[in-house]
Amino acid sequence: MVLAFHPIDWSPHMKPESEPEFPKNADDIPAAISTMPECAAMEADLSALRDQYLRLAADFDNFRKRTARDADQRADVQKISFIRELLAVVDNLERALAVHAPVSEDPLRRGIEMTHRELLLLLHRHGIKPDDPAGLPFDPHRHEAVNIRFDPAHADHLVLEVLQCGYLRGTEIIRPARVIVNDLSTGEKADDAA
Repeated sequence: MVLAFHPIDWSPHMKPESEPEFPKNADDIPAAISTMPECAAMEADLSALRDQYLRLAADFDNFRKRTARDADQRADVQKISFIRELLAVVDNLERALAVHAPVSEDPLRRGIEMTHRELLLLLHRHGIKPDDPAGLPFDPHRHEAVNIRFDPAHADHLVLEVLQCGYLRGTEIIRPARVIVNDLSTGEKADDAA
């Protein structure tokens, strides 16, 4: 069997029928390319990949923000926990100052006063402020009533005495004030019983 080869005339004037016709003008190239079936499939793939990329970028951005927010919340919880423990030290310094006479020139008293003042300044720098409700109406959301007392010279449900100072950070209660509240109804019951 003999194979015969036929020469193909590839003259510049003849083009194979399967080759697409390209435009001569550069402005017509995108329109010509978009009409090719392979390009349409590639554009669809590109569009799908672009959507996938944008969704992944948005998911990553949300993850980054959520991680930063969670880290800030954890740090805030740890900070408040530490401050609550530090408040016990402030309370002990206040008790020590209450024992010594205020006019004393004792160097120990001055040292306790300076330490107390420094701790209060430190708390203030972190936005923690004391809440002294003496003479104000009792608020069960901000104060802890540890006792009641009858005092007709003051209004009913008024804070008569603060046993332990409360602390706030803005409107957030770090520790409620422990107070004695005036209760005029207890005096009326005592008068009725007599």
